[in-house]
Amino acid sequence: MLKAVGYGLVFAVPVTLLAFVVRQKFLPVIEFDEAVIAAATDVTRENPGLRQVLVVWQELTQPKWPYIAATILCIVVWKRHHLKTRALWAFVTMMVAWNLQLLLKEIVQRARPVVSDPVSHAPGYSFPSGHAANAAAVATIVTLLVWPVLSRRGRRIMLVSAVAYAVITAADRVFLGVHFPSDVTAGLLFGAGLGIASYVGYLGWNPSHRHAPPPPEGTAGPEPHELNPLPPEESDDDER
Repeated sequence: MLKAVGYGLVFAVPVTLLAFVVRQKFLPVIEFDEAVIAAATDVTRENPGLRQVLVVWQELTQPKWPYIAATILCIVVWKRHHLKTRALWAFVTMMVAWNLQLLLKEIVQRARPVVSDPVSHAPGYSFPSGHAANAAAVATIVTLLVWPVLSRRGRRIMLVSAVAYAVITAADRVFLGVHFPSDVTAGLLFGAGLGIASYVGYLGWNPSHRHAPPPPEGTAGPEPHELNPLPPEESDDDER
């Protein structure tokens, strides 16, 4: 658990720092955010096709849809691969991420970008980006969830897909002018950091036999399965 806390702090410190500077309206960050938003929305307005793609992506990445898909995947991993606690860990962590990012919004209460000719609108506060935070959380947690059951090629594809999904979602928010760059940066750090820290804590809860070697990378976890079998029981010879 100490390792989990340590990993959590690695990500929490920059998110907290970003929250502080935007609350205090630190001028260099504010000016950078506003300049990027102005340039990004200009590009979107000049390209109607891009705008349509961005709006569609915005709807597809509304948090409820990725979380529904990820929940179904948790059930599949549980039933098909018998990874019960791993699936439960993934589901619970995603629900925590979803609610924590909403809490952070209420704490920071940053207003959305104000654009003279807006290309999209979004309700609520701006920091951190909920789309970016949830995308990073889902990408990180789902990758860790399915890692033991993927082939080497499948793992490479999963990593590239997860990173692309989170980064494209973050860029979508900026080019639509509904979040500042600092908002999406904090969202990505929050989502990925929470997923990784939670997973480290999950791996630490591994009630294996005291004489058993550690499980191979990617197959660790408290529940036995085909990639992480139960260790053999002690015999009388072991006591001698």
